[in-house]
Order: sequence, then structure tokens, then C-alpha cells
Amino acid sequence: MSKEPNTRLADLFALTGWSKGELARLVNRRGAAMGQQQLSTDTSRVRRWIEQGEVPRDPVPRVLAAVFTERLGRVISIEDLGLARHRRPASALAQGATVAEPERTAEILADFTGMDLMLNRRGQAVGGPTLLGASAVPDSLYSWLSGESVSYAAERPGPRQVITGTATHPLVDVYESGPAGLEEVEALERSFEVFRSWDASCGGGLQRKAVIGQLNEVGGLLTHRHPPELARRLWLVAANLAVLAGWMSHDVGLESTAQRYFVIAAQAAKEAGDRPRAGEAVSRCARQLLHHGRGAEALDLMRLARTGAGPGMAPRTRAMLNTVEAWAQATLGRTEEVDQLLGEAEEYYVQDIREPQPVWMQTFNEAELHGMQFLVYRTLAEHDPGAARKAVEHAQEAMRLRARRGQERSNVLDHVTLASVYWIAGEPEAAQEQTRSALLKIGETSSHRTWDRLRRMYRLCDRFEALPQVAQLRAEIRAAVPPARRPAD
Repeated sequence: MSKEPNTRLADLFALTGWSKGELARLVNRRGAAMGQQQLSTDTSRVRRWIEQGEVPRDPVPRVLAAVFTERLGRVISIEDLGLARHRRPASALAQGATVAEPERTAEILADFTGMDLMLNRRGQAVGGPTLLGASAVPDSLYSWLSGESVSYAAERPGPRQVITGTATHPLVDVYESGPAGLEEVEALERSFEVFRSWDASCGGGLQRKAVIGQLNEVGGLLTHRHPPELARRLWLVAANLAVLAGWMSHDVGLESTAQRYFVIAAQAAKEAGDRPRAGEAVSRCARQLLHHGRGAEALDLMRLARTGAGPGMAPRTRAMLNTVEAWAQATLGRTEEVDQLLGEAEEYYVQDIREPQPVWMQTFNEAELHGMQFLVYRTLAEHDPGAARKAVEHAQEAMRLRARRGQERSNVLDHVTLASVYWIAGEPEAAQEQTRSALLKIGETSSHRTWDRLRRMYRLCDRFEALPQVAQLRAEIRAAVPPARRPAD
């Protein structure tokens, strides 16, 4: 009896422009290059994959992911192709064989980072498809975050196993890295802090590949057994690096890739049993949607992030989540909700100002608190002009606290955002001063987000174009922004 068509594979296949015969030849050619000389894919097999939902045996799904990734210029995983095997056949289940949740997460992590690294090497990375909202979060992760009951596969002794057709084999990366020791895990934890400081300074474009490579290595380590505490720390390293990889991807405009990394981060935090870390990762998805003006969807994700973070989250984590939710409310013009959320954020922040914070919350300091309030009120000012004054007050404090090296990207974003506030408030002289300050520094970063903000600010000065100095400034902005992201005249 025929199975259902594989609509995911069919949709991506349609985008390539290939014939079924071409795809078959590409699979055989790429498989041979990977040392899999035995592949003999033909047109009829491709048809069965697409029209009958047949799932080919390993390594064909990995080969397909590679050829689709190259063709479409963005990371295409086995799951994207609808070829992931989420459950073992009934016969295997009857014998008690299961694939534990951690093993599945490690497999996704290794597969996705491997494809992303390949795309980096070939220099084909381009923007991805339209962002998903809450539907980007897999059902099992959504259930865990929302507090619903979830069943987990039991751990089994022996090596990690994954299912391939009717057989099993150890889950390994391109090369099999051994289990990590304490010193290696500590070094990986330190590496996250180094990568994060680079990102804050120069933007995501320069070090993204290094972070993904490190994350890929962690994925390989996670396929081995470790003592419980060491395993928990490794999963937290994976979560931290995945959030950073996602933020760097978002920073350079790889939006669908970024969203996938944020979801992977939440899954890794789940394996570590760290609910607040998972909630923060989901909040990154919300911030990404807010960058694109999708406030209602971001609010849905923030509700999930809050529930997922759990009642035991620290006050500073609550403060951070409040600022993101306030940003979502600001996009919808809800002044009362914004004021309440930001007021609570300030109260939460001072409650544990001297308490040690987890490494992933240490960047949410006083400067970041004011910076988020500044961004929120700037967004609200488009609906409520009275918010502009509050935006300026928080901007001045954020910029004062960030006036040091290592915060170049934030400094540029602050100048651009403050210029937007002044354009909205009808103060063209002050707006021009902030814009020129941003233009002097924008070459120091590789942040597409900065250029996006600059382009949006450009549109706000339309009504002052009759002023000669503003017309000249607009020409300078167009010259400063890369052609692909340049605003229309």
C-alpha cells in the first residue's frame, strides 16, 4: 500500500529546477565523492521518495542534504527533507530498542552544523525562507517548555545507536571523537566566552564559522557517554554555542538558519535540565521575529519562553524576558503594557544585582537593560510620540555605559536607533549628528542587522529631504550600505 507523499522533499525539489534523473545522478556522484561507491540511485527511486514517502537508507539522506544545501545556498538538513527517522519500526520497538532523546538531539546538532560548515566553505550562504513562528518549535520540545507531560526513551547500556533501515550502527560524526574529560569541557566553556566577546565587538560575520565548527565538535562529543555532571555541562556548552551561532547567523541575515540554531539550543538546554537556559533561547527566536516587525507572533513565543523558563528562574532572567516582551508590545502600540513590563524589569534587575549569574546571562548588565528599554521606547514612539523622550533618556544612559572598547556593534546600533528617535520627534539636526556618528563607525562591524536598522532609519528622514543637508546625508547613507542591502532612493 502506498505511503503519503513527502511534501517537504517535493517542495524543496521544485525549488531546485532539477529533473528526477538529474537528482539521481547528483546523488550517485556526491555519494562516490564521499566514498560510497555502491549507490545506484535512479529516477524510479527518486519518484518513490517524493510521491510515496519512501525513506532511503543511510547514507542517502545525508547525501541528499548535501546536494540540496549546495543547490539552494542555505542549510538543508535531513529533517528539512522529511527523511529523518523519528521512531524505530514496530518490530524494533517490540524488542525494546529505542533511540533516546539526547541521541536524537546530538544527531540533529551534528547533521545541521556539518551542512552549515559545508555551505560556509563554498561561500554560498544566502538569506533563508520566511521565518516560522511558534511552529518552529518541535512538538516534543514545545510540550516540555509548556509543562505538558512528555514521555522519554530510556537510556540503554552500550554505545549510542541510531536506526538506518533495518539495522543499527554507532552514531558518529565525520570522524569519531572520543569522550571528553573535565579539562576539555572547561576549555570548551572558556571558548564560548571568547567567541561571545568577538561577536560583541565585530558582529557575527567574522567568527560564525569558528563557532559552528566548535559546536560541531561538541555534537560529536555528545554521541559518547559521560558521567552525568560532565554530560550536563557539555549540553550547556552546546546550548550556549548554539545560541551564539544563531545570533551570529541572525546578525548576517541568515534568518532560517538562525532560527534553527535557537531551537537546537533550547533542545540542548532541555537535555541539561536547565529550563531558564531553554527559555532564553526561545526568547531569541522572538527577538528575531521582532527585528522583522512580527510582534504578535513574538508574543506567542514569549509566552512559551516564560513558561519554559519555569517558576524558579532568577530575577535577572525575568528582567530580560520582560524587556523582550515589552518590545513585542511596543510593536503593537500598547503603551500601558510596555510601561508595566519595563517597570517590573527594573525591579527584577536590582533584586539580585550582586548575585553571580550563569555565563549566558552575564551580558545582560545595566547597559543592556537600558539599551533594551531604549529600543522598546523607540519602537513605541512610532505609535505614541510621547515615548520618544523616554527613549532618549535610556539611550543616553546605555551609550554612557557602553563607551568602551569591545562594544562596537552596540555603539553603532545605539547611534542609528537614537537617530531614528530624533527623526520621529522632528529634530533633524540631532538626528543628523547621530547618523553621522554611526556612519563613522559602521565599517568596524560585519552586522547586517546594523545595516537593516540604518535602512529603516533612512526611511524616517523622508519628510526632511527638502533640507539640503538631509539630502546630502541620505546620499552618504546609500554609499555606506552594501549594494544588496542599500535603501531605494
